[in-house]
Amino acid sequence: MALKPYRSYRVGSVFRNEKPGPGRFREFMQFDADTVGSASMAADAEMCMMAADAMEGLGIPRGSYLVKVWNRKLLDGLMDAVPELENASPEKRLQVLRSIDKAERLGLKSVQQLLGEGRKDESGDFTKGAELPISANNFITSSTTTTTLVYSFDRLISPSEIEAIEKNEQPPFDVDSYREKLRRYLRDRPIPVACETGLAQLTDLSRIVVAAGYSDRVKIDPSVVRGLEYYTGPVYEVELTFKTKDEEGQFVRFGSVGGGGRYDGLIARFRGEAVPATGFSIGVSRLAAALQHLGKISSKPEPGPVVVTVFPDVPIAEYQRMVARLREAEYAPGKKIRAELYLGDGRFGAQVKYADKRGSPCVVIQGGNEKAKGEVQIKDLILGAEIAGLSKDRDDYLKKQADAQFAVKENQLVEGVRKVLARNNVTWD
Repeated sequence: MALKPYRSYRVGSVFRNEKPGPGRFREFMQFDADTVGSASMAADAEMCMMAADAMEGLGIPRGSYLVKVWNRKLLDGLMDAVPELENASPEKRLQVLRSIDKAERLGLKSVQQLLGEGRKDESGDFTKGAELPISANNFITSSTTTTTLVYSFDRLISPSEIEAIEKNEQPPFDVDSYREKLRRYLRDRPIPVACETGLAQLTDLSRIVVAAGYSDRVKIDPSVVRGLEYYTGPVYEVELTFKTKDEEGQFVRFGSVGGGGRYDGLIARFRGEAVPATGFSIGVSRLAAALQHLGKISSKPEPGPVVVTVFPDVPIAEYQRMVARLREAEYAPGKKIRAELYLGDGRFGAQVKYADKRGSPCVVIQGGNEKAKGEVQIKDLILGAEIAGLSKDRDDYLKKQADAQFAVKENQLVEGVRKVLARNNVTWD
């Protein structure tokens, strides 16, 4: 690493082992941005502001997204404050973090259940809880919201209190109020060092964000949990706040399209030296789904290729020659026709169905009879779909039917295909 700090930008395919959802795929494209070699909170603030600029640069209006920030040191400090978790196993602490992580998706009531005995979901599946005592459960549950909660040490926060919190808009994060929340639980015990460090880092980051004019787009949110195994400082997440429909037709918030955080210890695992770093990733495929939903990009798929169908009474080499001619031809200056040979075993109907599923604009047909005449038939699949719903008695149906499938001489194949492409405004990128 010759020059530090340095900025790095990449894009490529990555994979996740999680349940797919609206715009959330197992394989997806991801854009990464990292700053390596700087421990300054200015680097983290820059990542958050870059994420906000990226959303607006893509046409997502202000108010339809939010960059949410929290701090991993604070999360660790919260558990250091709980006697039952201070010296607990890493697995136990991770279980608590995963419970907090459910706040945005499942709500505080579910977090409370997961911190306690456990939770049964709508399908009847039961997730065993962390089994924290009431006081610790109340403390961590209240710590995932900026609302001030006065709770007892021997009674769980009531469902009505939780419902009131979730119904009302949460107040902006305030460092002094949050520190007081810690003191109320700790009583005479000191605030853990990790909590103080995390609050100091959030304060520095917030000052930079406010000074740069991003305070309406970048917000501190104590429910953010990311990278349980490797983040060491600020963590951030871009959430799209508009609603979309899930697979069952229910309205849900679109949710996160990217996130990141500070990972000061990760590079040391591979290089043997401490190198501070922070970075951010945006799921390009998921973001594209959001942009389609907002009408910022077309949801219409790119046309498939022209499909040359095959018949047993004509040598396959003749069909391959047609494909080659089409591929060599331009339908517009510098734009080549896309074509492919059908390679399956199906009859003609199955071949047309295949072309339909591929989104092909047309198919090329030449059986033994057409070959004997020196002709090819061109079937316009786009026009054919258009006239399928018309009354067969109408004059325009008869005219369009004639246009939807027509014969040309073999040497006019390219011109015939160009005619179909032009009529339907078919282009390929």
